[in-house]
Formats: sequence, structure tokens, C-alpha cells
Amino acid sequence: MTTMPDAALVAPKESELPRDRFGDRELSWLAFNERVLELAEDGNLPLLERVRFCSIFSSNLDEFFMVRVAGLKRRIDAGLAVTSASGMTPRQVLEGIEIRAHELMRRSAQCFTTDIQPELNAHGISIVHWEQLEESEQERLSKYFRKQVFPVLTPLAVDPAHPFPYISGLSLNLAVVVRAPGASKSVFARVKVHEMLPRFIGVDAKGKPRAPGATALDAGGASFVPLEDVIAQHLADLFPGMIVEEHATFRLTRNEDMEVEEDDAENLLKAMERELLRRRFGPPIRLEVADTMSSHLRKRLLRELRITERELYLLPEPLDYRGLDVIADLDRHELQYPPFVPTTHPQLAEVESAKATDILSSMRARDVLLHHPYDSFSTSVQTFLAQAAADPHVLAIKQTLYRTSGDSPIIDSLIDAAQAGKQVLALVELKARFDEQANISWARKLEESGVHVVYGIVGLKTHCKLLLVVRQEAQGMRTYCHVGTGNYNPRTARQYEDIGLLTCDPDVGQDLIRLFNQLSGWAPSSSFTRLVVAPTQLRSGLIARIEREAANHRAGIEAWIKIKVNSVVDEAVIDALYRASQAGVPIDMVVRGMCALRAGVPGMSETIRVRSILGRFLEHSRLYAFANAGAPDVLIGSADLMHRNLDRRVEALVNATDPGHITELLDMMAISMDDSTASWHLGPDGTWEAHRFDADGQPLGDIQEMFMTRQRRRGVRLR
Repeated sequence: MTTMPDAALVAPKESELPRDRFGDRELSWLAFNERVLELAEDGNLPLLERVRFCSIFSSNLDEFFMVRVAGLKRRIDAGLAVTSASGMTPRQVLEGIEIRAHELMRRSAQCFTTDIQPELNAHGISIVHWEQLEESEQERLSKYFRKQVFPVLTPLAVDPAHPFPYISGLSLNLAVVVRAPGASKSVFARVKVHEMLPRFIGVDAKGKPRAPGATALDAGGASFVPLEDVIAQHLADLFPGMIVEEHATFRLTRNEDMEVEEDDAENLLKAMERELLRRRFGPPIRLEVADTMSSHLRKRLLRELRITERELYLLPEPLDYRGLDVIADLDRHELQYPPFVPTTHPQLAEVESAKATDILSSMRARDVLLHHPYDSFSTSVQTFLAQAAADPHVLAIKQTLYRTSGDSPIIDSLIDAAQAGKQVLALVELKARFDEQANISWARKLEESGVHVVYGIVGLKTHCKLLLVVRQEAQGMRTYCHVGTGNYNPRTARQYEDIGLLTCDPDVGQDLIRLFNQLSGWAPSSSFTRLVVAPTQLRSGLIARIEREAANHRAGIEAWIKIKVNSVVDEAVIDALYRASQAGVPIDMVVRGMCALRAGVPGMSETIRVRSILGRFLEHSRLYAFANAGAPDVLIGSADLMHRNLDRRVEALVNATDPGHITELLDMMAISMDDSTASWHLGPDGTWEAHRFDADGQPLGDIQEMFMTRQRRRGVRLR
């Protein structure tokens, strides 16, 4: 065990730090999404990947409004004017968000309509409007409309007998103004663009609408017609005998944050189901409308939906870029990232064998450090669980499930194990945001198959990524463990960068046994050897390590700190980092998303460097490394530096002990921070600056491409 500094060597007190030392977390999140938008704007990226980043930017912003903006408005409505750590009141933050959000959404629309769309046209991929189609194409689309679209549409008129309809969150709608022949007064109607229909209808070279989901291109290229455009051209079919005076698209965002009051005696599953139903009817918080909509119709929507002018976003059509994925997924490899196939980790690969590697045997031989998506998830973690489920000597399997995919082989393996008579525990986090309904379904399926399903500790989300296998062997019981930074989700494991440790170390095994017992039963006083667990130990453990580095630096002993996380918001940890910087400790940080820390400020954080890396894969791993007087103390796990991770979630970090693994993790950090690696740099004023090219205008290195190249050289390609 490492020692912590004595009181005489602890850095200056928090009161000596300036009051304006924290950036605002919400505005920092918008800066993160701006970096996503910059990828869409980057003409050096493959064209269809830029389309995908437009979609990601839009989806990110939707969630931000549904949760973060909704929370701010709720605090304002409740009269809570408490300032945040940045010194801003909720109303000031909201005003700042509205200014930035308007700017970013206009910029996103300009990027797609004036930059990306012409490029798509040049490559034979076009989004066209009805009037641009040939007559034969219009005829075919009319037939398609009558057969596939018309039957599921429900026009809703507003008159004394019909109140203004409920507008569901994130739905795309047509606002229609119609008038009866001879009548002097017009009436309003709404047509919802059904979300189960394809948003963009692909039209082949012969003008024939392609079946939903079809993405193959023929030699003649591809045209796509927005579904709302097709509906608009057939409004006469929806309102026969009426005169259509005006129509325009709009989209509403509602508060969809979850507020579940947990109680020991209440069934959390049922409580979540009730809350999901309530969430559908949250208050409106943003209205997007086509910039062609008349001012009269806009005012009608604002009045009916109780939306203010500041919450109104005028944008060119098409609205809602989430549907662009159908274009990004086209079979045009020359316009996409080169294909990448994950490889089996060398320590798990058997080149000469036609059968899958015995993962448990490999784990007995050595610990294995996995780096996804470069190391295949399917031939490592997924195979580990499948083999454990089929092994007659395995007696028990315990696993946390925060997010997983549809038709998941992870779920199938747990069910197989339970049906084979093993003791199987699945800790399902029902409150994983926007995956609640899926997790409820999986929980019921697991329970029906004989798996013991629990939902963790009341008041806490279970966010740790843990898998424990207990096996009876000749020498006695042996534990096989996986501790990771990412979810047990085969789909996102191909898209997210994450780290995981496969180990048979008995200390880790005992730690996992204690933690699972704490989560499924009553063990509030559990202690751990190699794990550092939130909410009881993590913040204090990290701060103690930071202060140790400051004390060592003052004593002339080697000291440094390296951190890679998704977000940095926790004020106590940030202050500890500031104090360590004041002591002179070099601190390197890689932060993908929010960062409330101000880097490079003279006298406060001048030894702190912060970089952000975004790209083909979503950087998702968490790494904490400390010099520890020449014996590096390196941890990986599930926790970010946020209040929710340190106070309201069960999180777990595990120490890396293998010297080779420590070297590999520190090398990852060194490459991330190197000036020859493309990244964004956080400045003292809180702004992010892209560093994509060197002084000669040559592109800087792409760290993800470096790891893909390294993996191709060392790995064994998947069978």
C-alpha cells in the first residue's frame, strides 16, 4: 500500500484559490458539441462521415435540451436562484445556452445545406424536393404514399370541437392551414410525420421508391425525398374538399428527465414504468420551425405550446438531422472511413487452432489488458461470458448491466447459465437514461429465465462495469473477473474506445464478491483491496493521491498526474488539481466532453494541460495515473469526475499491477498529449482551439488511426 502525505506537506487551502476558477458545466457541454460540429465541417474527413457527425450533433443537442435545459427551467420555475460553482444563476446559464444554441444550430444548418449537400450532389447523392422530380418519379411516389404512408397518418384539426392536439417530444410535424371553399375563416391542423416510417425515401435511378432500410446504390446514384415533402404534396388527400393555404414543418422538444422517488418498500420496476409514461408529457422547452413558416402560423404555435420567442429556432428545411444516418450508411466505401475489423488480443489468440481460445485458461496464465474497439469485444469479453456459461465447473456468474444491445449475446449467455443450473445474478440499472424501457424489458426476460435480477442500492445508480465468474477447481474456488470502462454492449463496443482488465487475481475476486454482496444484499461496511469504489471512497481516494503528488513534488521526489475521462466537473477534485499545480506538479488531462477546470491560468493551473480527442470512435475510457515516487499508481474504471459519479453512483476503479499494462496505459496518455497528435487544446480563457495541422500545413497524427495500424500489425484477424 502507498502512503499519503502528512499534514505539513499538504498544499494551500481552497480559500487561496480565485472565486472565478470554475467554468460553467452546461456551456462547457455546448463547447463539446461544437467540437462535434467542427468534425462535420471538416472537409478533410470522408463525406458520409461528415453527414454522420451532423446527425450526432443533432442527437446530442436533443438530449441536452431534454435533460440539462429542462433541469435549468425546472429550477427557475421553482424559484431556485442558487448560483452554480461558476458563479452564474440558473437564469444566466439558460440565457447563455440560448445564445450559443441558436448560433450552433444555425451553423449546423449552414454546414449541411451550403457545404455538405453540394458535395453529396457532386457524388450522385441528392436530397431533392417534390418539384425537382420527374413526372414519372412523382407518379411512383404518389403510389408509394397511398400504399405505405396514407394509411398511418392521422390529421388532427383544431376547432371548437377539437382542442389543440398533444405534440409528442422530438416528433416531426406539419402545421397546416386549411379553409373550406367559400368560408372566410381558416383553421389549423396538424399532421404528424410518423416516426416508424423512413424519414428519407430513397428513389432509384428509375424513379422507384426503395423499400425502407434499403441502402444499396446502383450505378446511377441515389436521390432521397424527405417524407414530410411527400406528405405535403398529398395534403389534399388528407383534407379532401378543403383549400390548403399554408403548410410548414415544426418539431418540439419536451422535458424528458426522469424523477423517480425511490422507496425501500416500492417496486422500482413499476415505478420506472410509471415515470416513463409521465415523461412523454413533459413541458415543452424548444420549438424548431421551418424558416418558411409565416409569422402568423409561428405565433399560433408559440401561443398554443406556451413557448417563448427565445425558445423558438428558425431553421432551413429539412429539420431534424438525426434521420441523416440512412444517407451516412449508404454503400459508398470511398466516401466513408476505411473498413476496420477488430482483432483478437494476441494473448487470447490461437493462430493454429480452429476452435475459440479457452479464455479462462488464458486468464489463469496472465492478466489481459483489453483496448476496445481495437481488441475485439466478441472474442474477449463476450466469449469469456459464453464459455463460463457453458463450463460445468462454473458455479456462479454475477454481472452489472447498465446498457446493452437488442438481441444481446450477453443476455443470452446469462440465460443459458441460469438454465444450466448456475447461480446467476444480473444487476440491471433501470435508470440508465434513455435506455430505461429496454432495460425493463431485459430485466423481465432475465427474471423469467431464472436469473436473479436486482436493481442495486436505493438512491444510487449502478454504473460500474463488472463481471465475476466463480469456478470450482482442484485447488478450490477460483474467481475470474472483468473490470472495464465500457458497457457490456456488443454494438457500442465496436464504436466506443474503452479499456478492460481480465484477471484471476484473488484480491480482485474478493473485492468483486464483496461489492456484489453489497449491491444485492446488505454489506455497508465492505472494504476493498484493489478496487476504489464510489460513493464511499472514490473522491477521497483520488484527492489523497493528488495531494500525495503535490507533497512529493515539494520534497523533490518524482511527481506527475495523468487523467483521461469523459467529463471534469467535481469542484473538490478540481481544487485538489489546482493546488497540485500551484505546487508545481505537471498534470496532463484528456477530456472528451465537459470540463469546468480552467487550464494554464498563471498562478493557479499553469502546469495543467487539457486536450480533447474526438473522431471515428467515441473516446470513452477512464484512466487515472500518478507517479507515486517512481512506482506508478494507475487505475482504470467506470467513473468520471462528476458529482453524479462520485456521490450518486456505484463506480469502481481497479489498480493496474502488471508492469507491461502500466507501460501500455501511460504510453496511451503520452500519445494523446503529444503535440504531433491531432486534438483540441483548452486555453486559460475556457475556449477550445483545434490543433489539426502542423506549421507546414500537414495533418497531425490521428491517434485512433495509430492504434488501428498498431493493432493490424500485432493482432490476429477475427475468424
